Amino acid sequence: MTQPRLIAAPMLCALLLAGCHRVAPAPEQPQSSALRGELRGLWVDAFGPGFKTPEEVTRLVDDARAMNVNTLYVQAGRRGDCYCNLAAMPRTDDPAVPAGFDPLADVIAKAHAKDIQVYAWIITTALWNSATPPASPDHAFNRHGPAQTGRDNWLMVKSDGSVKGGNDWLLDPGHPDAAEYIKNMYVSVAQNYDVDGLQFDRVRYPDYNPVGGPSQWGYNATALERYRAETGASGVPDPADPQWSAWRRDQVTQLVRETTLAVKAVKPAVVMAAATITYGEGPLTEADFATKRPYTEVAQDWLSWVKLGYLDQNVMMNYKRDFNPSQSLWYGQWNAFAASLEASSPLTEQVSGAALYINDVASSLNQIRKAQAAGLGWAGYSYRNPSADVAASPQVKPQDAVIAELRARLTEPDGPFPTFVKRSGTPAQTLRALSGEVRAPIPGGQRVTLRSASGEELAVIRTDGQGRYGFLNVPGGQLSVQVGDQILGGLQAQTGRVVSLPTITLP
Repeated sequence: MTQPRLIAAPMLCALLLAGCHRVAPAPEQPQSSALRGELRGLWVDAFGPGFKTPEEVTRLVDDARAMNVNTLYVQAGRRGDCYCNLAAMPRTDDPAVPAGFDPLADVIAKAHAKDIQVYAWIITTALWNSATPPASPDHAFNRHGPAQTGRDNWLMVKSDGSVKGGNDWLLDPGHPDAAEYIKNMYVSVAQNYDVDGLQFDRVRYPDYNPVGGPSQWGYNATALERYRAETGASGVPDPADPQWSAWRRDQVTQLVRETTLAVKAVKPAVVMAAATITYGEGPLTEADFATKRPYTEVAQDWLSWVKLGYLDQNVMMNYKRDFNPSQSLWYGQWNAFAASLEASSPLTEQVSGAALYINDVASSLNQIRKAQAAGLGWAGYSYRNPSADVAASPQVKPQDAVIAELRARLTEPDGPFPTFVKRSGTPAQTLRALSGEVRAPIPGGQRVTLRSASGEELAVIRTDGQGRYGFLNVPGGQLSVQVGDQILGGLQAQTGRVVSLPTITLP
């Protein structure tokens, strides 16, 4: 029997700028567990060898299949570029990639031939990290980086005025043009490649904050101007200001929502996933999540993304050392929390992403078994650094030797992956979504209410900086949307697609 689904988390109701209410999907909507086999994944990063030549791709796919891995998260987007030839962001400058070669297309073709799914993994906000500018004049760093002023500057700014997080310049999700560009990165990959999924990474505000927060970031001049216009606030807010903190969290949530809606409008079957933060100890309840570091420190409210249906798959970056008692405890806490969400929000698959690079092989195997015992999928970071030994001394313990050891241990009769499991199903089978736009003197921050045919308030959200809004996994039957005193009535979602609504214009 299908369980009720909240379209808005109770915690979010208290912290967004509008109230929220629960809504249950129509009972014919199947549970997502029927759509999948156990997820066994590997992240394949672009910070070294892995998939940059045809030979590397062949070896990667062969290794994954021999390990009974069925999902590859391939880093198509690193810093405003793409390890592909057909995307909104320019092709990478990486000299390791042969001229004309399309790494993403090659991985997809070879992996699909062996029943392995491919997710294009894109770093959402990282833009550039070198003193030498990108070669392409169309790169967002050249067009909207530190040399630009006013609205043309999209960079994340810290409260102290600094514009780099570590070595990286980053995009500010509170800047409406930057958010639009980020959305189009993902849509362009979905349009041009036969990917099984897309994965957000670093879809949050940066690190380099006090432990536990508040976030010190988000002070791009255009973002601040938006904040003041939408909320009526004045001056420059303190990082700890509750309204400012809630507004920044909402910018990230809106970015995830609008990107998911835009991708689903192009290809409903593409799985939308996010690599999410699990700093420190895990929450014991959903209400407890608002006290934890992902929420307070980097403005990433991924619990609401699950509850609102903005993700098909939540891949926790549950990076903990299994041999460290405190970290081992935290790993289990986050797994237990994700397992509770798997039960309460079954349309979002929960995956425990483990850090191979800080564990030895025995510890990684133990973490896989813990994830399986919790009923979660598993993904390992990363193929290039599959153990702490490789990360520390690749000359002493080379990557291929550890991959061979993992292959043998994973696939033995009593190993965690004794046989290959093919993934199946598509989120299009459960998709029901509405998407619209509000045109107004201040397009962002407009309150949008979804109502049932009887007028019951089902959910309340806010428009993004472009005036866009949307609802995912909405119930069947007649619906209406209200913005101000304007009402769109007689609406009905359709299974398997995003229904585009007429534009609402406010005086």
